[in-house]
Amino acid sequence: MRSYFEFRNVFRVLMILSFLAAGACGGRKEMGVIETDRGTIVVELYDQDAPLHVANFKKLASQGFYNGLTFHRVVPGFVIQGGDPSGNGTGGPGYTVPAEIKRNHERGSLAAARTSDDMNPTRASSGSQFYICLNDLPQLDGQYTVYGKVIEGMDAVDAIARLPRLPNDQPTEKVVMKSVRIERR
Repeated sequence: MRSYFEFRNVFRVLMILSFLAAGACGGRKEMGVIETDRGTIVVELYDQDAPLHVANFKKLASQGFYNGLTFHRVVPGFVIQGGDPSGNGTGGPGYTVPAEIKRNHERGSLAAARTSDDMNPTRASSGSQFYICLNDLPQLDGQYTVYGKVIEGMDAVDAIARLPRLPNDQPTEKVVMKSVRIERR
């Protein structure tokens, strides 16, 4: 009989702790927030489908890695791309992230850039470069890791996509990521 009452008490304590934990988080999820000089972009992160990519993005954001970097590539109707410390599509933090290819490329998808299959047959992603899809892009499905989606700020993404650009798809005006951070929303 005593073990039954001990179990009930332990169960009650666990229930109270779980309610307190849920209240502390407010049931909210961690989101990526990209502040640019063209507006704010809020991204839902797909922890379940791409845990390594999400953890990497959160780590880089918390370290301030992206702050001051630019969107260095703009292809209207396709993507805007950023996260390269060299600013030209060739840089990164010095490592790659193993592929976690599960989701399709929809308008607003956040995905990891990578080198081509002939140089990268495992389709490992760049350690820091990412792109945001301007349209549904089924031709990319099954080839790149999608790890989030814009839930607020597609107007800022579209404003970046409308900028004039050079023949190498670099915008003629710098589009700076003032800050990239993780927030509960």
